[in-house]
Amino acid sequence: MYGGHITDDWDRRTNATYLKVLIKPELLQPNFSLGPGFKSPDPSRFEYEQYKEYIEKKLPIESPQMFGMHPNAEIGYLTQQCETLFSTILDVQGGSSSGGGGKKDDGVMTQLTLLKSTTPADTNLMDVTAKASEKTPDQIVCLQECERMNILLGEIRRSLEDLRLGMTGALNITDQMEALSLSLQFNKVPASWEKFAYFSRKGLAAWFNDLIERTNQLAVWTQEMVTPISLCISYLFNPMSFLTAIMQKTAREQGLPLDDMVLQTNVTAIKGHEEVTVSAETGAYIHGLYLEGAAWELGGQGQEGYLIEQKQKELHPKLPVVNVIAVTAEKKKKIGQYQCPVYVTSMRGPTFVFTANLNMENEDSDPSKWILSGTCLLMSDD
Repeated sequence: MYGGHITDDWDRRTNATYLKVLIKPELLQPNFSLGPGFKSPDPSRFEYEQYKEYIEKKLPIESPQMFGMHPNAEIGYLTQQCETLFSTILDVQGGSSSGGGGKKDDGVMTQLTLLKSTTPADTNLMDVTAKASEKTPDQIVCLQECERMNILLGEIRRSLEDLRLGMTGALNITDQMEALSLSLQFNKVPASWEKFAYFSRKGLAAWFNDLIERTNQLAVWTQEMVTPISLCISYLFNPMSFLTAIMQKTAREQGLPLDDMVLQTNVTAIKGHEEVTVSAETGAYIHGLYLEGAAWELGGQGQEGYLIEQKQKELHPKLPVVNVIAVTAEKKKKIGQYQCPVYVTSMRGPTFVFTANLNMENEDSDPSKWILSGTCLLMSDD
């Protein structure tokens, strides 16, 4: 009904929840509230044509509440619609302008110069490899991240320098240079950069600031080849590799088979990663996750927090620091745990499964009845 078919278990669970909550015998009772301002008619007095006419004339304007959704769902939809509209307008314009392109070229050159001067330096892979003498799983992840970041930074510097030479007349303007120039004008990440980059839907300005933060984390990580006390998981090219490293490290330390290891996520009472002062006793601390479709309530003294309904106008509340540990499948907590996917961006593409405490009266209740059936986590807030 809303743009697709059931393609995975997450779709199936959400669909089953809607069916169990909405499709019930009470629907045929007179004056049953089908939604805000929409009552069920008396079935004994209605035939097919009368039902059709009633729906056409009495159906209220669509709203999130009609579908059991939070009002924030409409805010997100309208925001995305507005961004798509303006993006389409820019694409239709195609960067053309009446008269000469002097002002346009000056703006592109100014931005080009700024990006060139602020592009981080490459990581010296030889030094990093020498420091990683033990070759632990997390050190290997660090090396892989540095290698991929160097490739991206090299492409950024090369393309910006080529465009500068083209705009100054030292080189002929190519299609690739023209595409890069248009991307700089429209605040879009150039396609040649995306080819070597991580998944993201941010505009160029926010994307470049994010790039600098990612390189800063790698700089801290490579200084002594010690994993940061709390790692921003959304700053990695391949977040799953670090999570796999946690399982590998635990399996080696405890002499357990890797195939039997699973991840368990425990949301701590530490709201911001700046408050973390010591490394996790087991596993690792991570941050950089944002909720969609729910919010998080911190627990009291000595208590774990839990998922709650969204707050008005808070579309993507930040999740507290999470302690990710590796345990055997039989020891993983299941009672009172809500299982949801984690997405690299707000587009489809689950990275790993996250579990969190759910605030409910009966821990053994049917999971399909949990209201938060559409909750997911985002690796970043783009």
